[in-house]
Amino acid sequence: MFSQRIERLSGSLIREILAAAQRPEVISFAGGLPASQCLPELDFSDMPQALAQYGTTEGEPELREAIAREAQKMGIACGADQVLILSGSQQALDLAAKLFVDPGTPLVTEGPTYLAALQVFNLFGASVHAVPQQQGSLDPADLAQALAEFKPRMTYLIPSFQNPSGACYDEATRAALAEVIDQAGVPLFEDDPYRALSYDGDAPAPLVSHLKKASWIYAGSFSKTLAPGLREGYLIATPDLYPYLVKLKQAADLHTNRVGQWFAARALNDAAYPAHIARLRATYRAGRDAMQASLEKHFADLADWQLPSGGLFFWLTLKQKRDTRSLLKLALEHDVAFMPGEPFYPVPEEGIGHLRLNFSHTPAHRIEEGIERLAGLIRNSQP
Repeated sequence: MFSQRIERLSGSLIREILAAAQRPEVISFAGGLPASQCLPELDFSDMPQALAQYGTTEGEPELREAIAREAQKMGIACGADQVLILSGSQQALDLAAKLFVDPGTPLVTEGPTYLAALQVFNLFGASVHAVPQQQGSLDPADLAQALAEFKPRMTYLIPSFQNPSGACYDEATRAALAEVIDQAGVPLFEDDPYRALSYDGDAPAPLVSHLKKASWIYAGSFSKTLAPGLREGYLIATPDLYPYLVKLKQAADLHTNRVGQWFAARALNDAAYPAHIARLRATYRAGRDAMQASLEKHFADLADWQLPSGGLFFWLTLKQKRDTRSLLKLALEHDVAFMPGEPFYPVPEEGIGHLRLNFSHTPAHRIEEGIERLAGLIRNSQP
């Protein structure tokens, strides 16, 4: 009695792991949760009473204008009339899938890629093809080959501090990737939720800023810089795509939480906002450095990894391949949690031997304890 789509419906592994890791004794490296001490005070005492009423689908003008202003500073040529406020940037994936995907529609992503994006694309029946990252980057020639071979309706990329790999593509690679996408005429979805969390200099300009012909959607979020509980995200789109995305949102939820929009707009327009971002960077850089030191101490003989220059994750490749999904069950029994690497690939078997570790939510002193515990489990258990 259900739609055929329900046969493709899968749960979120990360949500299941987070539920299993709720016990206080569990040291969790699984989710991408902000540090509790970085969450802002939610003061709504000055909020206009009128915000209790229905709002426009596109979002509050003040917030749209602030987002467009920040996007222009990054090099994106856009106006506030191209900004659509969302119930979290995750909604952008849903809207884009509804816009482009029919059962069997080819899409091209990186390999690995964001597992929740795969969850959405698979729900709508996409045929997802991953272009493998090489040494923390994406080869434009490999992308060109995939676009020519699979002829996708959309390309989904995370060029800045990619989830899960942490990769950040340099300026030259972004320009070359944009040229490939322009030549193929394939719409690009650029997911950019981690840009503000940069620890060794700012990330290069967004990939969409290099495009000259192709249509694009650029998605951002306030979940990592303000509060995920507000569920405030946004997309910016080229004028040929924007009207369709607005109508699709109207069919989903009419408008985004106006209270959260007011809070986000007030934060963006506050002169103290850059100092807030600087504090976030300092806090998470300390967590990153603590995890790097712990990994060097306990994992040097077990795995390879690169120090992430931003974002919230380390991506490890075990020197002795094993399915990390089975390792997770053992880890949870010993009160430590992580994200297996397999779900970050369209074909999970391509991700065997990888795992993702988050450093933003666990205090530094517990990072050391958890990494030591996880390393011991890997050494003492049979693949």
